[in-house]
Parts: sequence; structure tokens; C-alpha cells
Amino acid sequence: MKPFRYQHVADVDAAVSTLTEAPNAAFLAGGTNLVDLMKLEVEVPDVLVDVRRLTSDRIEAHPGFVRIGASVTNSTLAADPMIRDRFPVLSQAVLAGASGQLRNLATTGGNLLQRTRCVYFQDITTPCNKREPGTGCSAREGFHREHAILGASESCIATHASDMAVALVALDAVVNTRGPHGERTIPLVELHRLPGDEPERDTILEHGELITSIDVPLLEYAAHSRYRKARDRASYAFALVSVAAVLDAPDDTIRDVRLALGGVAHKPWRATRAEAALRGVSACTAAFREAADAELADARPLPGNEFKIPLVRNMIVGILAELLGVSR
Repeated sequence: MKPFRYQHVADVDAAVSTLTEAPNAAFLAGGTNLVDLMKLEVEVPDVLVDVRRLTSDRIEAHPGFVRIGASVTNSTLAADPMIRDRFPVLSQAVLAGASGQLRNLATTGGNLLQRTRCVYFQDITTPCNKREPGTGCSAREGFHREHAILGASESCIATHASDMAVALVALDAVVNTRGPHGERTIPLVELHRLPGDEPERDTILEHGELITSIDVPLLEYAAHSRYRKARDRASYAFALVSVAAVLDAPDDTIRDVRLALGGVAHKPWRATRAEAALRGVSACTAAFREAADAELADARPLPGNEFKIPLVRNMIVGILAELLGVSR
């Protein structure tokens, strides 16, 4: 690990100012991803600004939404009674990620900003456009079993690693930030980017912009939700494919549905085509398959990850059948 300066500051404004003035500085909260990348010398910041105690570590109900402080740990979030009752998909997604020890340290804000686990991104001896723009994408001709089938580009086929972000996208969450140009609110579905020809940019955040909290709308039917994850081993593995589903279906007719996918793209993927195909239809597995196929119409798998097409389809059908009590 290369030497760096560790810095405490008094408040959020001081943290933003410090980072804005230091082009190669980074925020540090739980550090469960950043410190690993620093050990590999994938990330080599000159300065780490500790923000762990600068943002809220509370979960609070407000009229129409629940606010989750950026410093809330993943363990606290998953165990919170209000989250478990009102947003089971979120609690389930958090518990599906990492180990208990990591969840005790990882923060909500940091979880959203974790970087890809592509093996070529993490190996500084190989070309990687995300790590070194313009060098090439080793995954395209290499091992790409875990990589994207939707929204990828010639420059990058990496996938986003967060389980929590997939659930929050399905819940229409928004992110509150403070940065060099003040405060702003960003729909979570817009926070992360597709790679295009700038795969080094994971999000639309500016340098020095800090996530301060996440707001989740209090949808009445969000209590009727699930998260499912397919992975190579039973625990402590990143998603090959995951599905977050939020469903409003009185009398076996789908009035509204929110679907998001993980493990398939450079960002948590909101399945808007599938949602549109499902709204207003009677619940049956044939309709679920048609909706999944509509979402997968633009999928572009590589030889090593073609299996993700039927896996996504089966997982969408399975989670909707479970939520609706429909026989598969």
C-alpha cells in the first residue's frame, strides 16, 4: 500500500472542501472496499478524509418517506424493525451481501459507491479501461462469466457489485448529497452510469460530493417485496444474477410492480420493460416469462455468460410466482 495522509475534519462542509482542493483524495467511511483496493494499488489516494462520524447513523421516519443516514451500518439497516416490516426486499438484499463482520463496518453510503469486483480491474498487471482509460478491456477476451449482458460497451463489461443498491432502485429511493456546488437530490436509478466510453466514471457524482442520506418512499405495497440472489456458493459471494421485486397485485391482477436486476450491468438495472409488460395483466407464469423476455430483448451476452439469459428469466418468473402464490 502506498503512503497516504489520514485526516479528520469537523463537519461535512470541511470534508467537501478538503476533497475539492485535493484532486487525488478520497472519503473514508467503513473502508471495506476502498482499503482492499488500496492494498492492491488499484486505488492510490494521497489523502483519506474520515467521514464516518460526519453523517447521520440513524434511520428516521418522515411524512411520506424513511431517511437512512449515510453512516448507518449495513447490519443496523438489515435489522431495523421498520425496514424489515415496510421494506423486506431491502433487509433481505443487505443480508445477502458480505459477511456479518463486514456488514458491521460497511456503511449505507459506502455500499452504494463500492466498485466492481471484475478480476481484471483488481489486477494492476492487466489492461483495464475502468482502471486506466484507453488501455483496453481484458475481460472481453478473457474470463467474463460474471460480467454484463445489458448496457455494456466495447470499453467495459463490468458489473456493479451492490445488493443493497438493487433493492433501493426497485424502491425508487433517492440519494441526498452535499458537494462543491451545494446540496442536491438524485434518484438512485440515475446515480450510477453505464460505461459508454468513460467506464472509469461509476457515478454522476462530482469529485468532493458526499452522500449524506438516502430517502425511501413509504409505498404501502413495498411490504410485499422480495430479494433473490443466485451466486456460485451459498454465502459471501457476489451475484451472478439478483432480482428485487415490489408488487401491488390485488385480486391476482398486477396493478403495479417494481423490478430491478443485479449482476447483469454496470449499474443496478431497473427492469422498466418488464414492468410495463406486467402492469394490468392477470398473474400467470406465461405473463411473467413474456415480461422477462421483453426486458432481455437487448441483452448481448458473451460466450462465457450466456447462461445469464435463462437465469434472469427463471428468477423473474420465480420471484413473481412466489409473491403472488402462483404455481410455476
